[in-house]
Amino acid sequence: MMSASQPNRFPRRSRGSILMPAVVLIGLLAASGGCRAISRIGESRQSLTARKMSRQGMQAMHHGHWDAAEQLFSDALTISDADDRAHRGLSEAYWKRDQRESAITHMEKAVQLSAADPRLVGRLGQMYLQVGRLDDAQRQSEIALAAERNSAEIWALRGDCLKESGDHEQALAAYHRALAIQPDFVDAKLQIAELYLNNDQYDRLLATLDQIDSSGDESIVPTRVHMLRGIAMRNLDRPELAVEHFAKASKSDPTRAEPHLQLAAIELENGKPDSASLSIARAMELDRELVETSGWSAYLMTPEQLIAIDPDPPAAARR
Repeated sequence: MMSASQPNRFPRRSRGSILMPAVVLIGLLAASGGCRAISRIGESRQSLTARKMSRQGMQAMHHGHWDAAEQLFSDALTISDADDRAHRGLSEAYWKRDQRESAITHMEKAVQLSAADPRLVGRLGQMYLQVGRLDDAQRQSEIALAAERNSAEIWALRGDCLKESGDHEQALAAYHRALAIQPDFVDAKLQIAELYLNNDQYDRLLATLDQIDSSGDESIVPTRVHMLRGIAMRNLDRPELAVEHFAKASKSDPTRAEPHLQLAAIELENGKPDSASLSIARAMELDRELVETSGWSAYLMTPEQLIAIDPDPPAAARR
C-alpha cells in the first residue's frame, strides 16, 4: 500500500498532454505523404471501376457485340487511361472497323502498360505485318519468343515474318514448331500448304490439307483449303477434280471471285470459251476490279454474245 506521504509515481496528465499523440500522428501522416495516400486510394477505386468495365467489354466482344464492347472500353479509358485491357479491347474494336492506325496505337499502349505481355506483343506483331511493317513485325516476334517459346501463335507469327521476307525454309520450320505445340492449328497448316504450293510440291500440299479436313465434314473446311486442292489438282493434270474443288470453294464462300476465274482458266484450256466467259462474268459480278486488273476481262464476250449462250446471264454480263 502507498502511504499518503509517498510521492505519486504516476502523476496525473493534463488534458493537453492527452491530445499530443493525435497531433503527432497527424504530423507523421503529413510528413509521409498522407495526401498522396488518399489520392492513391481514389486512383485505386478508379482502376477497379475501369477494370470492371473492361471485363464487361471483353465479354461483349466475345459474344460479338462490338458496338457495346467499344463503348465499354472507351468509358473505361475515360476513367483510367492506365488500363491495359481497355486499350487492348479498343484496339481490337478499331481493327474490326478497319481503323488500322488507331488499333495499332492502342495495342502499343496495351503492350507498354502490360510490361510487354508476350500475347499482346505477338498480336501487335500480327497487326504490323498486316499493314506492311515487316521490320516492326519481325522485332515483335523476336521479343515475344524471347519471353514465351511455348506459344503456337507466336511461332506462327515468326513463320509469317520469315515467309514474307523470303526465307521459306526457316518459315517452314517455324510453322512446324507451332504445330508441335498445337497440332490442330489450322492457320499454320494452311501456311505450310502455301509454301509447298510455291515450291510446286503438290503431293506434300495435298498431304498437309488432308490433316485439316480428315473428319470429312466439309462444312467446317476453310474456303482456302478447297482453293488449294483445286490448284494442286489442276497442276497435276486432273482438271475434273480441280473443277469439283473450285465449285466447293464457290459454294463455301459465294462472295469470292477467284473460284470462278480458276474455272474459267480450265474451261479455256478445254476449248470452251463460252463457258469460260460466263465464269468470268460471274467473277466480275463479285469483284469487277479484280477481273479488270488481272486481265480476265479481255476474255469476256459481249453482252449480246453471252445472252445468246445463256438467256439469264450474270448481271455484270449485261453491262
